[in-house]
Amino acid sequence: MVTPKKSAFYVALVYTCFLVNHACDHDGVRFGYSGSTGPNFWGSLSPNFLLCSKGMNQSPIDIVKDKAIYNLQLEPLERDYTATNATIVDNVFNIALRYNDTAETIKVGGIKYKMKQLHWHLPSEHTINGQRFAMELHMVHFTEDDNITVVEILYRYGKPDPFLFQIKEQLAELHAEGCKAEKGDPLPVGVVDMTELKQGGDRYYKYVGSLSAPPCTENVICTVLAEITHVREMSKEQAADLMAPLEGSYRHNSRPLQPLNGRKVQLYDKSLKIRKVM
Repeated sequence: MVTPKKSAFYVALVYTCFLVNHACDHDGVRFGYSGSTGPNFWGSLSPNFLLCSKGMNQSPIDIVKDKAIYNLQLEPLERDYTATNATIVDNVFNIALRYNDTAETIKVGGIKYKMKQLHWHLPSEHTINGQRFAMELHMVHFTEDDNITVVEILYRYGKPDPFLFQIKEQLAELHAEGCKAEKGDPLPVGVVDMTELKQGGDRYYKYVGSLSAPPCTENVICTVLAEITHVREMSKEQAADLMAPLEGSYRHNSRPLQPLNGRKVQLYDKSLKIRKVM
């Protein structure tokens, strides 16, 4: 028999779970991916989110291959990814690996950026010729003066991704903890081998965009490592494991496509560059 006292306890427990399952900015402003806190309303939720509605260089976008401009001056991505310590965290609106003190770097346009975190979106945020993919990985890098570059990798369903095997146990632990988990409290992963994520890069698209979640910061260099015939794969089970710790409304955490507003998408293609040089 449930007494009034026990009933109040259960109500409080449910309410607590409800509270921790909302994504908030530093001022406690909630945002989501549906309803009155969804992407169409982000810009009105907080002054900090104004760029989400007023910005002219927002992400994600649809990449139209025939309109991408081949740029002979672009260089291959120099990714110095090896192995490094990481923690995994449930940010409420995504699952992220954090690298607090890492030597993992990427060089873009001659500038070196240090990787700070990576996270996943389901389904993909960017599309190519209107095609949306199963999932998208964002690898977020910063310079010492806080310039940002994000490398985006698109996935389709297929064979399991070896990289994700490294965090399988931690994802299960986050899921098992459920609403008892302290959101934003990092869980140690140990050393993560990053070499798998160095693959690809012989062909990429580059444009000036933004972070795709509030506060939608602009002037972010976006590099999409995706070609329809060279997309990374993961299993449906792995995708489910990645989203399982998140509350239901955040398990589809993709922002709608944003207008180009006159921006140009540049293309790097190693094979084309070789032919141009010869």
